[in-house]
Amino acid sequence: MGEPIRVLLVDDHPVVRQGLRTFLDVQPDITVVGEAGDGASGVAAAEELRPDVVLLDLRMPGSDGLAALHGLRAAANPARVLVITSFTEPEAVLPAVRAGAAGYVYKDIDPPALAAAIRSVHAGHVLLHPDIARLLAAHEPAGTQLTAREREVLAEVARGRSNREIARALSVSEKTVKTHVSAILTKLGVQDRTQAALRAVRSGLVN
Repeated sequence: MGEPIRVLLVDDHPVVRQGLRTFLDVQPDITVVGEAGDGASGVAAAEELRPDVVLLDLRMPGSDGLAALHGLRAAANPARVLVITSFTEPEAVLPAVRAGAAGYVYKDIDPPALAAAIRSVHAGHVLLHPDIARLLAAHEPAGTQLTAREREVLAEVARGRSNREIARALSVSEKTVKTHVSAILTKLGVQDRTQAALRAVRSGLVN
């Protein structure tokens, strides 16, 4: 087993954070490296602690989860964000997915399923309910929400290049490419690189 997955908890309820920490700390491959009670302190903690995964509540007083997602993106923080929410309507979670969340789970999730979700987003997967993927596809044309760099990465994906080849071509790290690819999959509402490439070609994003 390699290094444990470093997790930062961001939730305004201390009892929720304590419950999450108690469960996650007994997982052999997960360690909680810190806690924060609102979005702004969550971004600051993520910059200081450099977690692998941020477990983020959406609804918090003051600086909320959406503000935290925008702050993490502005700081180019590579942490994967798993939203843990009491919202059950896909439309309520959609802004967080657009802002870069790698997935979301509900607060009534079974503890073992939560640990599995943390492992999944850490491995680079996107955890989206099919309803969210459909909303993403329906609400916005493919690619309108991609950054310029994400479009460059998508073009390379469509050419069949690996993350290593893309990293070399764009003079960035392989980890950075992996983060961009995950964001592209999320924004396009697709499950894998092949679907992303097909979507890009069909919509005229790449030749």
